[in-house]
Parts: sequence; structure tokens; C-alpha cells
Amino acid sequence: MNRLARFAGFGSHDEALEAPAVVDRDVAVEQMAAEELREPIIAALRNVHDPEIPVNIYDLGLIYTIDIASNGDVAVEMTLTAPACPVAGMMPIMVRDAVASVEGVGAVRVDLVWTPPWSQEHMSDEARLQLGLM
Repeated sequence: MNRLARFAGFGSHDEALEAPAVVDRDVAVEQMAAEELREPIIAALRNVHDPEIPVNIYDLGLIYTIDIASNGDVAVEMTLTAPACPVAGMMPIMVRDAVASVEGVGAVRVDLVWTPPWSQEHMSDEARLQLGLM
């Protein structure tokens, strides 16, 4: 046995030292209600931008649904502006990472869907104004 182990008491056969301390206490873990997560998730999604369009993906209308389970797991359905979008492989990962960064969120699943197809009608008024479409 080395000196550090002896100093720390490893290898000692003193019964008092070997008995584990038992602490019986209830620990309350506060869980955020599912709908309380919606606004922080949307705020996180507003930090994700399509590299080709200077508008965040939420206001651009690329996020179709955000389903939040009672345990904090989140399922997102999203689309892209076009099926041949050059960031098609990267964008769902960016969305997953943004949603997962929200405190209280559990597992995150992002599904890329094509129905209904994206159109400018999905955009928020702020996005249309920012792109000069209003």
C-alpha cells in the first residue's frame, strides 16, 4: 500500500470507518411544467439561422411543431425552404442542439418533414419585414 492510501485510511480494518453513513432525507426535485418550456425553447430556436437567409428559423416558419412531453422530452417537426437546401444535413442537428441547451429539456428528437411544403405564408410578419417582403 502506498503512503497516500495509508494516510487516507484505505486498508484500515476499523469497523467504525467501514460502516457507511446512512442519510435518510427526501430530496425534492423541481420539474418545470411542459408548457413552461415552450417560450425558452422558442427563444433558443430564434438563435438558429439559415446561413442563406438572414432570418432565424422560427420566424422564417421552418418549425412546424414543438411537442413537449411531461418529462421534458421534446419532439420538433421542421422543414426547409427547399428539399435541395445545402444545409439539409446540418440544420436538424443545429435545432436539436439549440433545444437541448434549454434547462429542463430531456431528450430531443427532430424530424425533417416536407408536408406541407414551406412557403412565405409560414413566415412571421417580422421576418417578412426584415426581408423586404412587406
